[in-house]
Amino acid sequence: MTTPKYLTGDAAAINEFIDRFDVFLLDCDGVIWSGEHVFEGVVETLEHLRSRGNKTVFVTNNSTKSRQEYLKKFTGLGIPSDVEEIFGSAYSASVYISRILKLAPPKNKVFVIGEAGIEHELRSENVPFIGGTDPAFRRDVTPEDFKGLADGSLLDPEVGCVLVGLDFHINYLKLSHALQYLRRGAIFLATNVDSTFPMSHGFFPGAGSMSMPLVYSTGQKPVALGKPSQAMMDAVEGKFQFDRERTCMVGDRLDTDIKFGIEGKLGGTLAVLTGVSQKEHWEAADAVAVPAFYVDKLSDIGLVARKQ
Repeated sequence: MTTPKYLTGDAAAINEFIDRFDVFLLDCDGVIWSGEHVFEGVVETLEHLRSRGNKTVFVTNNSTKSRQEYLKKFTGLGIPSDVEEIFGSAYSASVYISRILKLAPPKNKVFVIGEAGIEHELRSENVPFIGGTDPAFRRDVTPEDFKGLADGSLLDPEVGCVLVGLDFHINYLKLSHALQYLRRGAIFLATNVDSTFPMSHGFFPGAGSMSMPLVYSTGQKPVALGKPSQAMMDAVEGKFQFDRERTCMVGDRLDTDIKFGIEGKLGGTLAVLTGVSQKEHWEAADAVAVPAFYVDKLSDIGLVARKQ
């Protein structure tokens, strides 16, 4: 097993590392921020990378926000950015549905388990959908629901796809609708299958926790459109036209971010220790992935900016 190189605060070593790459793909939760807390030195680090001519792209598995909503969060947290720098799993899934699947009537609707971010991105790609944040699905299941779902009278005959993302209002009614659509042949997609979601210096159930009941009840696995899916890598590369050898993936999770970069044959992977994965995880014999480099926090590669 290759031992990752620990990047210290040595200016020459950091400059040499940065000069290897033209593009940095950056995860957000656990790398840039945790909840509404921006990690110290992040803004200066991003400014330093950009000042050296490096392109920064924010590649996130969080599907609860659209790109425009993410831009508002970046701006609100004092992080300069542009909507064209943001590539989320909700957008990735919407592009996949509209440009790859190309669902045709009469089975061209999507049943959504997820938040408004998915809905906004589906609308941006002119994909019709039901579910999501609709209050009609945010309630307790009733005996009439069981009957109508079983005989199909409550189902929309135009649904041809079930898309599952992180849903803060997940319930039995939504899962029951999704199950019936899947049993009737709907395509099973997931924005991402992260087991946990970092928030406010803690960890909570991730989007994978939303799709797992359907995996268990149907025996099917969804096609995931977030990291580490190479469908997402292909989509990111198609949009930004970068040289993979001159691109580095920066993230806090081995099973998503680092695996994403390794399987995508990027020139480098950089792990930060401000999120999910820690050194003992990649030092384990059964490690899912091992980064090429690691730092304690993202600002460690921005130390040069403060020293100049």
